[in-house]
Amino acid sequence: MKPAVEVPAAGPAPSRAGRKVISGYFSPEMSLALHMCARRAGISLQALMAEAFNDVLRKHGESPVGE
Repeated sequence: MKPAVEVPAAGPAPSRAGRKVISGYFSPEMSLALHMCARRAGISLQALMAEAFNDVLRKHGESPVGE
């Protein structure tokens, strides 16, 4: 009989600790455009979206909050 293998407890990855999911449904064209924009800028989609959300906050008179 093989020894039992320890499986780590399920939970968020350490990089996601203290973060919340924000999601939406967009057209395939929007998805592709955002991915291409992020790639051209040399940043992750996460970073691109954080930049966009901070721009929206500024537009509405709120302070940006970072990533």
